[in-house]
Order: sequence, then C-alpha cells, then structure tokens
Amino acid sequence: MITLTEKAISAVGRFIAGSDTPTAGLRIEVTDGGCSGYQYGLKLESSQTAEDTVIDCGDVKVFIDPVSLPMLDGMSVDFLDTIEGSGFKFTNPNAAKSCACGTSFNTSSDGTGTKTCS
Repeated sequence: MITLTEKAISAVGRFIAGSDTPTAGLRIEVTDGGCSGYQYGLKLESSQTAEDTVIDCGDVKVFIDPVSLPMLDGMSVDFLDTIEGSGFKFTNPNAAKSCACGTSFNTSSDGTGTKTCS
C-alpha cells in the first residue's frame, strides 16, 4: 500500500486544479536513472491503464504500474514547503540506498546499479 499525507494530497489537488487537461489521477512510477539507480516519477494522468493498481487517497487516485509496484509498496509520500524549497518527499522502506537528493534510490543493499553523482 502507498500512502499520501494530507499535505501531498492537497498539493496534488492544486496541480490538478491548475491543469489544462482532464485529470483522472496521479501516476507514481519508478524509472531507471538518478545517481542511485532508480528515480521516482510523478505525472498527472487523464486515465488509468488496465494493468494499473489504483489507490484511492481521498480526493486523489494514485496509479501504479505492475513493474513499479513492488519497489513502491509501503511507501509514504509527503509534500514539504520550506524556505529552502518545496517538493515531494518519498519515504520508501524498499530503498536500501538513497542519494542525498532524496529522489533516487536503489533496492539492492550492495549498490548494484548505483551511478556516480555528477
């Protein structure tokens, strides 16, 4: 199960309200990249796919593809708005290693797939 905090749900709601296209929900996915091997991807979606797991987070529906789901299971997403900046914060119990940026991770404790930060 993936959870969004009230702040994250509110932030996504603001992005949906400001979108020019119809939006059915938020896609959270894992893609190759980042300095730790994988990175989180967020995007507004006009519809879900047949393969998606759909998580109802109050006013927001979250879509997760079957490849990303095992790497995201148990994750919590928060939204921070501080003097240093604002953005989503991911707390992922499946991340064995993370980069200092907080947006890339690796599920392998030996760092397989880890890249050098530049």
